[in-house]
Amino acid sequence: CPSVLVFGALWSRIFYAVLLFSWTVYLWEAYLAHRQRMVYKRTRHVPAELGAIMDTETLEKSRLYQLDKSNFSFWSGLYSETEGTLILLLGGIPFLWRVSGAITAKVGLGSEYEISQSLVFLMLATLFSALTGLPWSIYNTFVIEEKHGFNQQTLGFFLKDAVKKFVVTQCILLPVTALLLYIIKIGGDYFFIYAWLFTLVVSLVLVTIYADYIAPLFDKFTPLPEGELKTEIERMAQSISFPLTKVYVVEGSKRSSHSNAYFYGFFKNKRIVLFDTLLEDYSPLNRSGESEVKKQGCNNPEVLAVLGHELGHWKLGHTVKNIVIGQMNSFLCFFLFAVLIGRKELFMAFGFYESQPTLIGLMIIFQFIFSPYNELLSFCLTVLSRRFEFQADAFARAMGRASELYSALIKLNKDNLGFPVADWLFSMWHYSHPPLLERLRALGGPKQD
Repeated sequence: CPSVLVFGALWSRIFYAVLLFSWTVYLWEAYLAHRQRMVYKRTRHVPAELGAIMDTETLEKSRLYQLDKSNFSFWSGLYSETEGTLILLLGGIPFLWRVSGAITAKVGLGSEYEISQSLVFLMLATLFSALTGLPWSIYNTFVIEEKHGFNQQTLGFFLKDAVKKFVVTQCILLPVTALLLYIIKIGGDYFFIYAWLFTLVVSLVLVTIYADYIAPLFDKFTPLPEGELKTEIERMAQSISFPLTKVYVVEGSKRSSHSNAYFYGFFKNKRIVLFDTLLEDYSPLNRSGESEVKKQGCNNPEVLAVLGHELGHWKLGHTVKNIVIGQMNSFLCFFLFAVLIGRKELFMAFGFYESQPTLIGLMIIFQFIFSPYNELLSFCLTVLSRRFEFQADAFARAMGRASELYSALIKLNKDNLGFPVADWLFSMWHYSHPPLLERLRALGGPKQD
């Protein structure tokens, strides 16, 4: 029958188009990474414009660290792409769906219990992903990060942490997925609206409770003690009407010596979290020898400058804009999902000839069919993020903290062994934060104040 042949040719083309695009993206990423590796290999001396902010020893440490990370990323990416291709070619997804059905059948649940089968499938898929990714994660932590002085974990702590993360993820993922599938099934013609609203509520709840109830399962959070730093933070927050309620220090040093800071919370209940590795006075890496020439972290004025940048994101509405963009994208994706979910050829392209499970439809459409759109969106958000970073730097400068932010950026770049020279194309595609030199130039130099 000609119509059957045409239909078969269509789903076959869909399958191979997905594979072709996936490998095209991988090869593009590999090409960009190669360009950046050439920069690492060529740049063996501190460029003249960096002479005042970086010494040869730090540049060499950074160069070797970034080379190791880039090589690791190439091989892990090649493995991931090959694994994904083999899963598709060998019918791994329909096979796992049949296994899930066999498991649910053993407890007396037939094919009509699609949501139960979907949850078993999801748990098995995430378990498989966790197990295959574990060796790569171990190598990255205990070889690369260890070699360059960042890892602070023992193997026992790492494995315990991995199990805990998997369990917590399942406790959140499975009930949320069950409710989403149920809403899609009973939602009628406008299910995409209800599904979008549900995911919006879930995301807002998770953002609200994460730092108070989920993050403390993995890291120790302690209130920042009374003192000059806390007083200055509260004064700075008050000056821009930031509704600060608490300031925490998180014990990030038990995992890594990388540093960070962030704020969270909605409406009148904002909290600031500082990694202990960010604070010169709190970093455990500074306690072993006060006479060391190089100390990790930033002094109090520099910490305030970093927070001035972060609070700039809030004052300039960047957080709200990102949420709005994310929800507009989510709504569009659910709408297009509603349009495409009835197309049997999409399911047939991935080995589902007799049934069209909703969870599989979500996976096929969101992960595979939308992949070109996702790549374009990711690039646009990267460009937007760089713009926001420049604006937040300018906000901190307007607060009179340009020189402190200037020195803080240099210190953080050194502490994290960031490489200050980037290939323009690699930077344009990947850097959600502008390169160090661009940020320093925009700040106008250490005497801007």
